[in-house]
Amino acid sequence: MRRPTGDDGNALVEFSYLAVLLMVPLVYVLLTVFQVQRAAFGVTEAARQAGRAYVTAADGAQGAARARAAAELALRDQGLELCPTCLAPPAGELVPGGTVSVRVEHRVVLPLVGGLFRGAVPPSIPVRATHVEVVDRFRPAP
Repeated sequence: MRRPTGDDGNALVEFSYLAVLLMVPLVYVLLTVFQVQRAAFGVTEAARQAGRAYVTAADGAQGAARARAAAELALRDQGLELCPTCLAPPAGELVPGGTVSVRVEHRVVLPLVGGLFRGAVPPSIPVRATHVEVVDRFRPAP
């Protein structure tokens, strides 16, 4: 005698739907976290390298150009671009024993945030880093 087979295969279908419903948001959250972490690594390294480049320059003008080039290179290493206003001008004097503060900011655009979620979810997340570099105390005074 044969049993009725009305529910055969339903567990596989239900599992598949449940897996898709759970995996899509999980993948989205992971992608977002990875992008924010990549930006955090980039801006931290950009601020550090910009500070180091600035304090080793001969004067403030050369230091600003070197700091911008160093920040661009560090961000490009993480696949990011330095916007014109992302690097604040280094604050501080190039005097022996002084300190110079560098601030870098980058906005991470959230993936797949379109017009539907525009009002409820911010379209980007700001990531900032500040680095304070000490000017070498044996540096010749300007």
